[in-house]
Amino acid sequence: MAAHTSQSVAKAAGDDVENNDAAARGRSRLADGRNTGTGNKNGARGGLRRALATHWYAWTMIAPVVLVLGVIIGWPLVRGVYLSLTDANERNVARTIGVRHIDATYRFVGLDNYTAVLGDPVFLQRLVWTVVWTVACVSITFTIGLALANMLNRDFRGRAGYRMALILPWAVPGFVSVFAWRFLFNRDNGILNKVLDGGGISAIPWLDDPTWAKFSVIAVNVWLGVPFMMVALLGGLQSIPGELYEAAEMDGATPWQRFRHITLPGLRSVSMTVILLSTIWTFNMFPVIFLLTRGGPGDSTEILVTQAFREAFITSPRDFATSATWGVLILALLMIFALVYRRSLRKQGEVW
Repeated sequence: MAAHTSQSVAKAAGDDVENNDAAARGRSRLADGRNTGTGNKNGARGGLRRALATHWYAWTMIAPVVLVLGVIIGWPLVRGVYLSLTDANERNVARTIGVRHIDATYRFVGLDNYTAVLGDPVFLQRLVWTVVWTVACVSITFTIGLALANMLNRDFRGRAGYRMALILPWAVPGFVSVFAWRFLFNRDNGILNKVLDGGGISAIPWLDDPTWAKFSVIAVNVWLGVPFMMVALLGGLQSIPGELYEAAEMDGATPWQRFRHITLPGLRSVSMTVILLSTIWTFNMFPVIFLLTRGGPGDSTEILVTQAFREAFITSPRDFATSATWGVLILALLMIFALVYRRSLRKQGEVW
């Protein structure tokens, strides 16, 4: 009986302790709830301290890169946005002539430059041709790159040699390739017209006719872009399990069905990435247009970036404000495209 009584007393004492602990935890939660603002701030600071303490080595490693990117990209971007809101040109910016320093006299004009550029028919012309140029280059490059990647994904004699030959245009500096193509396209002494002349075909004005000039710049840019597309897609093809093709072949699937239902879905993530990168690069592909045609004949091959360059370095007086406005508009267009593209990928179930 005594033992039973002592056990009851101990159990009751234990229940009281548990109840007291629960009440204390409730009061603590209530106090935390009353001080939510302070708690969140302290928690944020504590989380930041813990992150810095835990990952200090990673932060130390990336700090120089962040600093360099801030200097190389961040400062010019901020400066460009500022100049786009002024009327700066080579006559009113600060400059030094000999020992005499002339202070800047340009002034803030707000959004006047954007209104002027967007209201100018030249902007719409450049934008339309830039979009056509980008879509044509990316679509043709992707198609050829996918075809070559499928060919090189098979076992055949000399495959390594073919891979090296197809990657070669990517290894040659861009300006060297463009100058080589400029020599090929020469109307009087170019190799292409010499070959046509040997076949009894009259010379083609590759760089002297607006239509042929557009065809020429697209061809050169495709030639430069195919190696990257091919290598990226070839890596994606090699990541697709071969068992899927074997099972589909055993089920009687035709080559087109295997390509449509296995290859294309397997390349979706790689394709979306390379298409986005190729679009951004092509949209801003200054060297091909400038070195091959300088925007000509006339202004038929001018794209947005070459027009911005023309405003800043070719027109007289050089209009830095208008050039910066073109640059900011180009950045805005690419950001809008990237956001729309990302949203469409998320709707398709792709995480990016």
